[in-house]
Amino acid sequence: RIDQDPTLGPETETVTGATVLYAIYDPTSGQCQLARAGHPPPALARPDGSTTILDAPENLPLGLGTSPFETCTVTLPEGSRLVLYTNGLVQVRSRDLDNRLDMLQTALTRVEHGPEATCAAVLEALLPDRTAEDRDDIALLVAETRLLPPSRIAQWEVPSDPEAVAPVRAACMSQLTEWGLEETAFTAELILSELITNAIRYGAPPITVRLLCDRYVTCEVSDRSSTAPHLRRATTVDEGGRGLFLIAQLAQHWGARYTSEGKTIWAELPLTADQVEPPLV
Repeated sequence: RIDQDPTLGPETETVTGATVLYAIYDPTSGQCQLARAGHPPPALARPDGSTTILDAPENLPLGLGTSPFETCTVTLPEGSRLVLYTNGLVQVRSRDLDNRLDMLQTALTRVEHGPEATCAAVLEALLPDRTAEDRDDIALLVAETRLLPPSRIAQWEVPSDPEAVAPVRAACMSQLTEWGLEETAFTAELILSELITNAIRYGAPPITVRLLCDRYVTCEVSDRSSTAPHLRRATTVDEGGRGLFLIAQLAQHWGARYTSEGKTIWAELPLTADQVEPPLV
């Protein structure tokens, strides 16, 4: 959300910043990486009925500083509910913040599972305390975690040798065929060829290739280098420089994520309705 600082006087230049809570969940490991910039910390409801407010490091809102953002990584048991919300849900004039956070956790214990039911229980518990003076807007998002079964995950270690590209590419094609995704295999092969070649040429070993099959086919290539890839448009006479541009054209979404151990470049390919397995419950 974007806010202007209300504590500034009328003669002071207005300062505008955006508060953000960013979460990346890995359905293969159950790990969730969190970063927050001026936003309230998320709540977690575990399958065993316990709840907590996650201790994610607090950073300044976007636009109000240049310091790097601290992150944290937590492991979420399958079936956990991650609850994200704006200040308006927990900040009211009639109660202190700790009391409101306790009310939030209590509300989470009243529902065993289900994002919609969880949202309803939280709003039912916390909205009555709001008065006409509590005008801050409310946004509430609940995500219930699940894990991908091992049969929908494939992974290979890649030697730092250009000759290793072809065998790994063939193994990926075989796996996609086993999943019944022959129509997607050609595009995935092109994307993986570019990503693996770039990792060998510009990255640092060890290099890992991973395929995930869920609502999308996700192609991932990880290496130990933290150097960011740059999308550029090659000229007619350039012999290279078209790899990321090609990926951007072929993939529905693509991007990079960074960890203390390096980076992962990923690309998602859409599946047709008959290719998507029924959702896990």
